[in-house]
Amino acid sequence: MELNETSNVEWTFLLILEAPLPNPRSTASFAGHPIHPMLIPFPIAFFVGTFVGDLVYWQTNIPAWAAATPWLLGAGLVMAALAAVMGLIDVFGDQQIRQLSTTCVLSLIATLLLVFSGWKGGDFVFRGHVGVADN
Repeated sequence: MELNETSNVEWTFLLILEAPLPNPRSTASFAGHPIHPMLIPFPIAFFVGTFVGDLVYWQTNIPAWAAATPWLLGAGLVMAALAAVMGLIDVFGDQQIRQLSTTCVLSLIATLLLVFSGWKGGDFVFRGHVGVADN
């Protein structure tokens, strides 16, 4: 291969790498707008509200805060489930989204965090007897 052919191959390779790809299309959308990003702020707000409500109840001992936090937690879980379903529809609906490396990395990190928090929660209950009534 001559020097000129080598530089042409390298130039062609660089053009292929820099070629813009079309944006991934959301398969779960409403009027052309993806649903998953619309739903994500809700569970975050509900879970933060649950935490703040617990802190306020802990400091003030006002029963209304204790009554509100299970509702906030429930709403957060429902909205998180809806957002997860919409996100999975998008992931499985478009090959380009599945090819993004950040999709797999974020899924792995989220799974590891869930496994760790479940393990620690079980450790609190079964070894530390947290939340267990004394008989």
